[in-house]
Amino acid sequence: MTSLIELLNWFDDKDKVLVSLSGGVDSALVAYAANKKLGKNAIAVTADYKTLSSEELDSAKSVAHEIGITHSIIEYSELENENFVKNDNKRCFYCRDELSTELIKLSDSLKINTIVDGTQSDDMGDYRPGIDALHRNGIRSPLLEVKFTKENVRKIAKNVGLSIYDKPSNSCLASRIPWGQRVTAEKLARIELSEKIIKQKIGVQQVRVRDINGLARIEVELDKLTLLDDVKTKNEIFSKLKMIGFSKVEINPNGYVSGSLNVILEN
Repeated sequence: MTSLIELLNWFDDKDKVLVSLSGGVDSALVAYAANKKLGKNAIAVTADYKTLSSEELDSAKSVAHEIGITHSIIEYSELENENFVKNDNKRCFYCRDELSTELIKLSDSLKINTIVDGTQSDDMGDYRPGIDALHRNGIRSPLLEVKFTKENVRKIAKNVGLSIYDKPSNSCLASRIPWGQRVTAEKLARIELSEKIIKQKIGVQQVRVRDINGLARIEVELDKLTLLDDVKTKNEIFSKLKMIGFSKVEINPNGYVSGSLNVILEN
């Protein structure tokens, strides 16, 4: 298994680094290693680009405090980027290309030459144009370069005491909207609120509410589907989701599958 020493050694020849901290365990481990190796010369930054859930933003703030790394928040709105809003199959590319621009802007102002993120080996198995955009812009991925897998990340994060070592993977709220259907502030708001409602009601950590032309498709992990079997619980959830703007609600019997909306649907 790849070791923490290898990750720490990656930073040996770096004077300063800027860590793109998303709120997940992968970038948290990178921030931990950078801070351990470089101290005050490691700075974490989280982009609040208006498609990041408040839960993820709070997670990033919390883990930065836990690590003790200097943490900055940059704000801009992806909803002002028409390439992103039109939501074609390069949405993630446009998202990460814009993020790269903002990170480079900040790193230049801080006179930092190296920007890093939390991409690891397992991320390379799916269609990930966002990763391509980051790497084209010179963003480095220490976990990928030293061949960390998600399993490695979680084990080492647990060993060093990071509280989010077992935090489920997440993605931006726009990923709940099928390609070909425009991303709007209204859709993002009802998706975020719906997922909070379901998490609170049935106590799950991993949930997706797919917004398909106003239809809410609820996805939880297969072994948690039985939590939605209770008629009263299901009716309460369905009723609340309709109250916040969904025209219809259904449960995906196949459970949660990453990238399940990576298809083009007509508007």
